[in-house]
Amino acid sequence: MIWVLLGVIGLIVGAFGTLIGAAGGFLLVPILLFLYPRASPATITSITLTVAFFNALSGSIAYGRLKRIDYRSGLMFSLAGVPGAVIGASITSMLNRNVFQIIFGITLVIVAVYLLVKPERHQTADITRIGQTNRTITHRDGTVSTYSFSLLTGIAIAFGVGFIGGLLGIGGGILHVPALTQVLGFPAHVATATSQFVVAITTLSAVTVHIVSGAFTEGIRRAAVLSVGAIIGAQFGARLSHNVSEAWIVRLLAIGLALVAIRLLIAPF
Repeated sequence: MIWVLLGVIGLIVGAFGTLIGAAGGFLLVPILLFLYPRASPATITSITLTVAFFNALSGSIAYGRLKRIDYRSGLMFSLAGVPGAVIGASITSMLNRNVFQIIFGITLVIVAVYLLVKPERHQTADITRIGQTNRTITHRDGTVSTYSFSLLTGIAIAFGVGFIGGLLGIGGGILHVPALTQVLGFPAHVATATSQFVVAITTLSAVTVHIVSGAFTEGIRRAAVLSVGAIIGAQFGARLSHNVSEAWIVRLLAIGLALVAIRLLIAPF
């Protein structure tokens, strides 16, 4: 019965995570903390990062077909995010569950509050700026997205997000999407798709750290079942994104963060 439950959880987390570009790790961590109260943070994060990888990989394939991924920017962000993820994953084994849970909850509260206060970035559509990196993405449905951003700022953000994502086992998309939309000015649909691409690369490096340390061996079967569900769910999430507005993507992200943060900080596992 528990394996069926894990498969369903993976399906739901995969669909919702892909819809908002977050890979679902931010939802899966507290669920596993509840289901497995004796598991160490390293074991929990090794499972969630594995699921986040397969979720993000499946989501990237789906978004790639829709031509929403900014591959050039994504590769540059990944180069910065990988070392951050490796460092973060290496530190996880040093944390006990209480400290891990508090850090995780506070991180989610900060991001949730920011997004609820400022759910949309107000800027002129289809804009480029001299001295900044300019991108034009043509989606499969013919929609054209044109935007500008500071590449150096994006690289710095990617390193920080990779570190936090590796440390907390959330993949980083939950932080990367708001950073791309609010700070760098990416259109939300491009941000969610590109975030999935970056998360697929950075989580793989973090998972490798846990494999080397031996933490992953305790949760490999659970990770496998959850990953199967997440892969299937990711395809549904990408398709659902057609019918969800950019503003609602950000709102869903904030609501999800707030609910999980409250559960973590008020009612300890």
